[in-house]
Amino acid sequence: MARPTVVLLPVWGAGHFMPMIEAGMRLLRCSGGAFSVTVLLMPAPTSEAAVAIAAHVEREEASGLQDITFHRLPPVELPNDHTGVEEFISRIVRSHGANVKAAIAGLTPCPVAALVTDIFCTPALNVAAELGVPSYVYSTSGAVMLALLLHSPALDKEVPGEFGEMDGSLHIPGLPPVPTSALPATMLDKTKLTYRWFLDTGRGYMKATGFIVNTAAELEQSIIDAIADGRCTRGMTAPTVYPIGPVLALTPPPEQPHECTRWLDAQPRASVLFLCFGSKGLLSPPKVREIAAALERSEHRFLWVLRGPPKDSRPGQREPTDAMLDEMLPKGFLEKTKGRGLVWPTRAPQKDILAHAAVGGFVTHCGWNSILESLWFGVPMLPWPLDNEQHINAFFLVTVIGVAVPLKLDRKRNNFVEAAELERAVSSLLGGGEEGRKAREKALEMKAACRKAVEKGGSSDVAFQRLTEEVRRGAVVPKK
Repeated sequence: MARPTVVLLPVWGAGHFMPMIEAGMRLLRCSGGAFSVTVLLMPAPTSEAAVAIAAHVEREEASGLQDITFHRLPPVELPNDHTGVEEFISRIVRSHGANVKAAIAGLTPCPVAALVTDIFCTPALNVAAELGVPSYVYSTSGAVMLALLLHSPALDKEVPGEFGEMDGSLHIPGLPPVPTSALPATMLDKTKLTYRWFLDTGRGYMKATGFIVNTAAELEQSIIDAIADGRCTRGMTAPTVYPIGPVLALTPPPEQPHECTRWLDAQPRASVLFLCFGSKGLLSPPKVREIAAALERSEHRFLWVLRGPPKDSRPGQREPTDAMLDEMLPKGFLEKTKGRGLVWPTRAPQKDILAHAAVGGFVTHCGWNSILESLWFGVPMLPWPLDNEQHINAFFLVTVIGVAVPLKLDRKRNNFVEAAELERAVSSLLGGGEEGRKAREKALEMKAACRKAVEKGGSSDVAFQRLTEEVRRGAVVPKK
């Protein structure tokens, strides 16, 4: 019989595509050659994303590894009337249903061990069911977001009106009381189709065989337990959770150090505040001015990755450009902070920066990959969420694991933070405040926990071995 293959269906965002490929590579290594991996590539909706994905695929294909194959799906018509990114991606995936089914069925007579989909690809779970193939959702977010999705249908019944208008907090199993300000924007307007997507996704996940989550049990044990015992799904047994993280693509530092890391070499240990808002983190001019004012007044060292506005502002097309610093920053800012600050106007090697001993804190948009990278290197955080699940991630960092100093932001003003508030938080984190001291200690604890989890015999290693065995046993020849 031919060797079974694991089919991956990623989406094109850097924070989704790269971690899923890395998880697939880890599965290959863990299986000892028992599997191959087949990646189904949906065409990216933007030229920038298409170029980035193509470059990554080219590197993998050029590596000579015979166990991974990339299958390019034909293009589909993109929706132009969606109400949010979640609905946008889900509708594209639904349009690819026939293409995904044909690609998997075409693997016959090769057995298919599993279809592993991204969190946005719920429609593909129906395709797997039609073909009789086991299916897994790979959560590039943490268990906290998975729990919220699974519990959202119950919350919808408990709160008949808008969440933002209710008094008090929400009960989400495995978490302390959650303020409505920590909910994703997707949940704050029940009249939008994106809210319906949230509920449908929570229900649709119950069709999966299991959840593969890029987290460690040590980070989110209470949440993983709440999912496992059915508290998030109103007593119904949820698919098995496999916490296999942190899954990070860690590479040796380049022979020629990046300019940012060379600048950090000249700074004292744990003295630099690193500010970066993700691959799509766009800051409005008022936010840029507040950050600049806070950094100028705080007198702490900083490395700020600042990106420029997109060329195309349509939804789904918003790719940052290189920043024109003289136009974006207040007059005189660069001169006043010369020597203790560096503003970098384009992409920067975030993992290399977080790994540097000079970095003492991280202002982050709270994307899950950024959180895991920060924890891996033991860097405490100042959470400044901008969109999607980032608000509940920020709540988790501050309230559950205590690795962050909170920032007060105004969601009604597009997640605005006053300069004085940022200055206060920076001083607490880097200047010896009690909140900052506790966050630093917890960040070091989480660093040790994350690294132990992925070692041989660690919690994530054991979960991955268990997943590999389950996938091996589930291999089937797809139905016609």
